[in-house]
Amino acid sequence: MKTEIKLIDYLSTRRSIPAFQMSEPGPSKEEVGEMLTLASRVPDHGKLAPWRFIVYRGEERRRISEELAKIAIGDKPELSEEMVKVENTRLTRAPVVVAVVSKAAPHFKIPEWEQVMSAGAVCLNLVMAANAHGFASNWLTEWYAFDSRAYPILGINEGEKVAGFIHIGTPTVPPTERPRPELAEIVTWVGDDA
Repeated sequence: MKTEIKLIDYLSTRRSIPAFQMSEPGPSKEEVGEMLTLASRVPDHGKLAPWRFIVYRGEERRRISEELAKIAIGDKPELSEEMVKVENTRLTRAPVVVAVVSKAAPHFKIPEWEQVMSAGAVCLNLVMAANAHGFASNWLTEWYAFDSRAYPILGINEGEKVAGFIHIGTPTVPPTERPRPELAEIVTWVGDDA
């Protein structure tokens, strides 16, 4: 039975679980659909939807991971056995991986930067939607998010970029807190009552 939590409580304790610390069960196809519906409710100046989703599930994750590993090993044939294993399991750590693909492009009215930020908002919304459904999630961008040789393997078209890979599954460990920046280090107040 899922426990309801207030949004402010959730935001004050939200933590990612590393993808390698997730396992089955993952969300069903219907649950993923619900998550993607929620994820797409973001600021989107001009209603362009300058992003799209690619959902990787089942055995196809293994095949794609092995193809990605060939690129990594080709670039670094001296990779340790442990790193070869890491490369061979890139998309199999969590039961479901969702690529958020940015389609940001020059537009006569909407700055490209705003389109990119909208894709980032989709990533965070997807992380939170997965958590709201009772799953762990982790937003990753690893080397293959930036290597155009990997794009055909991943289903990413020319001119598109990866905003993130959201790994979703059941946590095998509880979340732990990490250091956060002090507000005094990251906030500038401007105004009469600053």
